[in-house]
Amino acid sequence: MEHIIPAMPAMQAAPLVSLAGTRLAYPSAEGDVEVLNGVDLSVAPGEIVALTGPSGSGKSSLIAVIGGLERPTGGLTHVLGLDMASIGERERTQLRRRDVGVVFQSYHLVPAMTAVQNVALPLMLAGQRNARSAAAKMLQRVGLGHRLTHRPSALSGGEQQRVAVARAFIAQPALVLADEPTGNLDQKTGNAVAEMMFDLTRNAGAAMLLVTHDAALASRCDRVLAIDQGRIVASDG
Repeated sequence: MEHIIPAMPAMQAAPLVSLAGTRLAYPSAEGDVEVLNGVDLSVAPGEIVALTGPSGSGKSSLIAVIGGLERPTGGLTHVLGLDMASIGERERTQLRRRDVGVVFQSYHLVPAMTAVQNVALPLMLAGQRNARSAAAKMLQRVGLGHRLTHRPSALSGGEQQRVAVARAFIAQPALVLADEPTGNLDQKTGNAVAEMMFDLTRNAGAAMLLVTHDAALASRCDRVLAIDQGRIVASDG
């Protein structure tokens, strides 16, 4: 009698982001203020997830915790296999330089640096010798090859955000965190920047967690989560 060996189930990649009961509280004279109140969240490799919710609901704080800008005060918070509650500031900084790109609403460019210097900065800090040439190529990809030597003050808002996006992707991160990246832009410019971010993310095989108030933009993501009062309250998938 022929023995049939059952097929092995396909191995699923471990999530890049895994949060279980994550909390963030700030001390005050009246006692601790809970900003994140037990967040459960998972982001798989290559997945684009939208995070929506009212102002003050904890969206930006969640991005800050996942990106290592804030240390969680409770729960389990793992990003790319690292326990964000236990690693030090140096390890969190290295994580952002190598593996996690961050895009803010207000650009956060260095005013005294040119566009190419701003984009090259993460690679320069990591000691890579080809930082400037890699930055120039990345600026070409986002349509700013003619703005390499311009400082932020000489760029429009849309151009500044393109520089910020190029900087976030320059180190080929596994995960991109985008906090209202189109919030300061008009609709046409915002749509162009969003399209560019989706293309860069998918071409790189990266994952992205996108905070947005724009329902149309959120609908383009693989999954939409809603957060309120520091907790995930709804999910479409």
